Amino acid sequence: MLYGIISDIHSNLEALEAVLRDAEQQHIDSFICLGDIVGYGASPNECVQQIRELTGHVVVGNHDYAAVGLTDISCFNLYAKRAVMWTAKVISAEHSDYLSKLPLTAQVDDLFLVHATPSDPPAWNYLCSPQLALIEFDLFQGRCCFIGHSHKPVIFSQRDGDLPWKNEVLMCSPDERYIVNVGSVGQPRDGDPRACYAIFDDQAGKLFLRRVTYDVQAAQRKILQAGLPPVLAIRLAHGE
Repeated sequence: MLYGIISDIHSNLEALEAVLRDAEQQHIDSFICLGDIVGYGASPNECVQQIRELTGHVVVGNHDYAAVGLTDISCFNLYAKRAVMWTAKVISAEHSDYLSKLPLTAQVDDLFLVHATPSDPPAWNYLCSPQLALIEFDLFQGRCCFIGHSHKPVIFSQRDGDLPWKNEVLMCSPDERYIVNVGSVGQPRDGDPRACYAIFDDQAGKLFLRRVTYDVQAAQRKILQAGLPPVLAIRLAHGE
């Protein structure tokens, strides 16, 4: 099975559509979405509709829950709060209901799915170091755990710690377990403004990191036209 794994779309329709076009050329068999479909960007309804039509393998992100009033936003920065409040006003009742019913975790074959961490999914903690990852390995079942949330692609190996993972293929050992952050489709924060997603070939044990160019200016225009904070548009061009 060839899985296309996407996360942190953040209402960026232009980035999502570019990723899906690229994934079609890669002959993906099944898609997985790790949450944060909405937030920050200006196309929440369109992005939710795309994901609903794309796959049933979806877990919820903190911005998804925030947009429907199911998580505390007191720790969100000012720009994130404004985006959440705007999203809550414009999202349709149907899509709001869909987001509210998404699970925090899911298991797909030998893959564990969660937006943030296996240990405490609704706490929305960040998993950014091999030391923290070692704790998490005991808290999920399966060969690989796929996560998002930090917007930065990284692979943690239970035996070897963090592994370099840029535009290359990683061969997974059949005797090893991994936690894989697939980066962000709609708002990368690793200095590369291109949309980011992962492909996993479970038969061959291969992980592919894909970077895809998209119409950043179109996404920026929509954010400004919606009256959202300009910084949300500006940072798209810098991968911040």
